[in-house]
Amino acid sequence: MKQKKSASILRKFLLFNLAVFSILGLFTIIYLKAIQPNLIKKRTADHYVVISNTSDHLQRLNINFNEKEIRTFLLSARFLFQSLDRVQFYNIDGNLIGDTNILDLDQNVFTKSDIIIEESIDGQIKEQDNLRESISQRNENSIQQVIINEYKNEPLTISEEIQNNFFVSTLSKIKIDQIDIGYIVVTEEANDILNAVKERKDFIIRTVLAVALVILIFSLFLNKYILKPIGLLVEFSDAIRKKSNKSVDIKNFFVREDEIGKLTKSIDEMTKELQKRTNRAETFSNDLAHEIRNPLASLKSASELLDKTTEKMEGEKLLKIINHDVERIERLITDYSQMLKDEASLSREKMSKINLIEIINNVTEDFKQDLKNQNKNIDIEIKQKINTKNGYYILGIENRLEQVIANLLDNSISFSDNNHKIEIEIEETSSNLVMSIKDEGPGFSETSPEKIFKRFYSNRPKNFGKHSGLGLNIVKNIVELHKGTIAASNRLNKRGAQVEVLLPKFS
Repeated sequence: MKQKKSASILRKFLLFNLAVFSILGLFTIIYLKAIQPNLIKKRTADHYVVISNTSDHLQRLNINFNEKEIRTFLLSARFLFQSLDRVQFYNIDGNLIGDTNILDLDQNVFTKSDIIIEESIDGQIKEQDNLRESISQRNENSIQQVIINEYKNEPLTISEEIQNNFFVSTLSKIKIDQIDIGYIVVTEEANDILNAVKERKDFIIRTVLAVALVILIFSLFLNKYILKPIGLLVEFSDAIRKKSNKSVDIKNFFVREDEIGKLTKSIDEMTKELQKRTNRAETFSNDLAHEIRNPLASLKSASELLDKTTEKMEGEKLLKIINHDVERIERLITDYSQMLKDEASLSREKMSKINLIEIINNVTEDFKQDLKNQNKNIDIEIKQKINTKNGYYILGIENRLEQVIANLLDNSISFSDNNHKIEIEIEETSSNLVMSIKDEGPGFSETSPEKIFKRFYSNRPKNFGKHSGLGLNIVKNIVELHKGTIAASNRLNKRGAQVEVLLPKFS
């Protein structure tokens, strides 16, 4: 189950990145397709300036648009074309009448002019000349075809790759006095445009590959150090839930100081607590069933006898037994239900700083009043071995500590007769507060008084039928929740028992 969950998260992560890559790829393609046209457009704008200036010069100098005068014009106005590879003039019929490529000019005047090296007969130079001638002828034929077949009176940009060289040409009509006299073509070798596009493509490819590699490494890391551990933790929790015998090893996660380590410890603690509660519930249910069995047996026996007896006194006696057993069962069920609620809510209640002596005084006053109302002569005395104006403070839940003191006092009263005294002593150590409740009852007959904190403890006085036998067990649970301890013993050199509660001080 967990592996499916882990794989699903990883798959979602990879699909998300794939979607992002697809979107970025789409925008990249659009961007790359727009680069070349934009660069060509910029180059064309420069050509329009040259064309406009050339047209102005032709009109100002009153040049006739023929081969002889155009050649003379090109020689005289060379400054107009120094930044260009080639400028061509065509008459209105599409015939070439002027070309900077065939002018007998200094090679520095035109960037890509003829290579004139008379004394050199090197084969490489000849090959280069032949290549240039081929390109020139091909370019010229292309321009002528455009003029004859495609030109529609608007300036036109032509881009083409010839012999691994990229050219951008701008074609426009020449007008004098609003009359079309011919065409001018500005051509520039623009391999830098292809290089710019290639550089951007290479950069994007390198970037994509680098990002993809990072994502791959991160995905492996994510899967190994996060998703798989989480998968094992889920598998572990699932095994606990199903009470499976399957062993899931999560020991290696405990040493981690990150969130996975904290999660592992939290799940382990939660699991142990749940197991503890489950075991307590099972044990308690068994104890409850056992405890109910005795009054049920007594109830059954008394009801059978009641059905057969004819004597009034005997019948009344049996009815008292029945009522006693019913009350006993009712208390057991009520106290059991309340105990389960208390255990469930105990861990959720918020602790605060409280004065222990104030709680003792409040609970004691209530019991004194109850004893007075019941005409019982049992004295309750509070003794403080150390007097302090600041009080005895602990971190705890006030109503729960009241429950502890009340249950302990109630237990001592159950074992006390008239004229007996119950003492509550409170003292402090370096780190703890110690509360002792002492009575003058019969004390403990067992060698191990700690048994009184077990559920349904059976060694009770005659009047203990008012109790379910859960009170002292509840007391123990509450004390342990407050990180304290509780112990029972017989009093030294004196008749009676004592219960000692130790709670951490709060400073």
